[in-house]
Amino acid sequence: MDNWKFMDLCKNVVVDYYNNHAEVTDEYHITVDNVYVVWCCKTLQNNKALLSTTVPDGMYYECTYNGDKKELYLDVYKKWENQCIKEVC
Repeated sequence: MDNWKFMDLCKNVVVDYYNNHAEVTDEYHITVDNVYVVWCCKTLQNNKALLSTTVPDGMYYECTYNGDKKELYLDVYKKWENQCIKEVC
């Protein structure tokens, strides 16, 4: 699958996931315009992308396309914390 088609597919999957799993009280309903690709890679017949949304919920989405099986996998993560560790070496 080419990268543009893959990224469009991923954005739609994230929109569907979010709109079906968000808390009703959050009052957010997103479209593909609220989803952005942070990183994307294609290796042989496989694709991987990391995505996020404009919703301030700290969620992160990873889409992996297995070209051999023609399957898309979605992993959903929550960012808990961001720390700066200075001069570790």
